[in-house]
Amino acid sequence: MTQLTSFLAVIRGGSVTAAAEQLVVTQPSVSAAIAALSRELGVDLTERAGRGVVPTRAGEAFAPYASDVLGLLDEGRRVALEAAGAAARELRIAAVTTAAEYIVVPLIKAYSALRPDVSVTVSVDNRQGVFTSVLEHRADVAIGGRPPGDGGLVGTPFLDNEIVAITTPDDPLVGSPDVPIEALAERPWLLRERGSGTRKMVEDYLAEHGLTPVALTLGSNGAIKHAAQAGLGVSLQSRLAVQLELAQGRLATIAVREPPAARQWYVIRAGTGPVREATAAFTSFVSSPAAREALSAVPAT
Repeated sequence: MTQLTSFLAVIRGGSVTAAAEQLVVTQPSVSAAIAALSRELGVDLTERAGRGVVPTRAGEAFAPYASDVLGLLDEGRRVALEAAGAAARELRIAAVTTAAEYIVVPLIKAYSALRPDVSVTVSVDNRQGVFTSVLEHRADVAIGGRPPGDGGLVGTPFLDNEIVAITTPDDPLVGSPDVPIEALAERPWLLRERGSGTRKMVEDYLAEHGLTPVALTLGSNGAIKHAAQAGLGVSLQSRLAVQLELAQGRLATIAVREPPAARQWYVIRAGTGPVREATAAFTSFVSSPAAREALSAVPAT
């Protein structure tokens, strides 16, 4: 376990020094742990790169397995403590920004009413960060878009996610039916940061139609909404994220002829290791009538 921890700390920190500081141990002990792990596996896992350390190709291939093993050990420790009554039951939820703002809270409220014995914590990140948290077992479940189909994550759809093209209310295209996407080719497009599922959705949509417009990158849904309202560009957003601004007339939608493909929200868990009772219970809950009732009560104004 020490060897795996040292190896991951080095490749994440980029140096033995950074890993030693993170783990509060000496640099020689970190180097010795990685050397011992490399001997055990029969391949070099790291190599020097300037003043830093990077994983070799073998190290890159091994790293996800090391993360998985450590994550499962930590999860097993928590399960054992819960079974012995030495720790409260806990559910760790990771959520992409839009889901955290508009979906997770009503779900937790309804779930906690049914399961007051479970303590719930929520972390918020972009799409890639959320998926990584679940893969490394730092989160039990996630709420986000469809996960990759490589088997590392298991996703269950539970809610439609309508995507709309947003713009300023005084945009001349507002109210026009069947607007060709080419009509927006010369407009600036507002994008989220790299790693965001919303950004990938917009980039894929534009590429599908052969468009390469000027892009303005912003760090949050809120910033994109404010920029669209000010007339700085157009964007694609989940209707959930903009329903209040649409209802108040601060944003408007453009009825594009070829809208983005239908999407759904997923509850996601790791595809490896045993499934904890709390994880299985929440995964089932999000598709239940109680969850649908809680989500239908989310106000649009």
